[in-house]
Amino acid sequence: MSEMRFDRSMSDAEGLMWRLEKDPHLSSTFGTVTLLDRAPDFDALRRRMERAIVTIPRLRQRVMPAPANISPPAWVDDADFDIDLHVRRIACPKPGSLRQVLDLASLIVADPFDRTRPLWQFTVVEGLRGGKAAIIQKMHHTITDGERGVELSLQYLDFERDAPEPPPAQPSEAAEAAEAAEADPDDDPIGNEALKGFLAAGLRLPLGVAKQVRELLADPAGLPDASSAAAKTFQGIVSQLSETDAARSPLWTERSLHRRVEPARAPFSDTKDASKRLGGTLNTAFLTAAADAASAYHIELGSPTESLRASMAISTRTEESGANAFSLARLLVPTGEMPIDERFRAIHEATVVAREASTAAGLDTLATITTALPTSVITRLARQQGQTIDFATSNVKGSPVPMFVAGAQLLEIYPIGPLGGVAFNLTLMSYLGSLDMALNIDTAAVERPELLRACLERSFAALTQA
Repeated sequence: MSEMRFDRSMSDAEGLMWRLEKDPHLSSTFGTVTLLDRAPDFDALRRRMERAIVTIPRLRQRVMPAPANISPPAWVDDADFDIDLHVRRIACPKPGSLRQVLDLASLIVADPFDRTRPLWQFTVVEGLRGGKAAIIQKMHHTITDGERGVELSLQYLDFERDAPEPPPAQPSEAAEAAEAAEADPDDDPIGNEALKGFLAAGLRLPLGVAKQVRELLADPAGLPDASSAAAKTFQGIVSQLSETDAARSPLWTERSLHRRVEPARAPFSDTKDASKRLGGTLNTAFLTAAADAASAYHIELGSPTESLRASMAISTRTEESGANAFSLARLLVPTGEMPIDERFRAIHEATVVAREASTAAGLDTLATITTALPTSVITRLARQQGQTIDFATSNVKGSPVPMFVAGAQLLEIYPIGPLGGVAFNLTLMSYLGSLDMALNIDTAAVERPELLRACLERSFAALTQA
């Protein structure tokens, strides 16, 4: 595992996610519900997280927005950091079911962060049926993406139940030197750090180009008279935002802030073997099962539809990547009645095309362009784009071996992805021979969440037999 790198300034993509949260429908918060075989040693967990905030400075930092959004926000140390605000413990009332934990998790994840504090929170839930417990983890996407989040979790997870606690961590000399070399924006009354960030952004998007792009967005008729750089940038925006058709579902037309989380599981080996037989990948199988479940849901409710528009998160991580490294690909998936193997092959072809398109026009490129736009404009554009998507998917690799936290074994892991204005987000994490999934559902759109989960389970069962 490469050393985790966390920059003092957000990337353009992270800054975009932060600004979009002015609209609560566009929240970038994600979560995880981890079921444990017993209650963890809370004091030991607390000590491990105290160690983690020394090892990973981001966990003790808050966001400092740049004046007038002239550059991405910066991360600064929280002088009032209190571990007890971030690591909490509660007891679950009887009967202590997983359903109760998921309902609590949907509320916790949907609740906005205090933007004056570090953007993460762990809640230990004790008293579950059979002596079990759970941890609800909540984190903002500007801290990390799902893949890097798995690496971050190694700060508090172990490979054996009675693993010795690591010694208290000390800030590395490199980290201390970096902090000494870079002034805290809190102590920068004239905004030198913001100015530096703005000038750095200007190397990617010069001031004159930014101004012309903004004018072109207001009046596209000026394109012939624009500079070639501005014209190219504007055309890039148009390419990214030209998809204006409404989402295809005749049922999932409403949007709200009401959420419900539904869990699902499928066998890892059987699903992977089926993917290989059908000539694709596990990710293709995952998206195929989601599309097949959506098809069955619409048919069952008497509103069949031939296609739906889906998005999928694609990792772009390299050794040089920072906390977030992903792009979003959009594609039409067939949802008419057909054999699941035929649906798999059609989605496999569509996925290849979508991946190539997302590489040519990634989130970072679009985010850099939108630094020139007011927050009100980018939130409106993002909402419009969200209305073109029916559902979202994301796939995160987990551990193939048992993991433990403060003496308790992880049994099941349900990742809760952000909705971003779509009807549901289906996120998967592979763990210990299982594909653990959570459907994060907007209940104004999907009025029968339990039916959608049942359809998903049937689709995975059919896929493994294909």
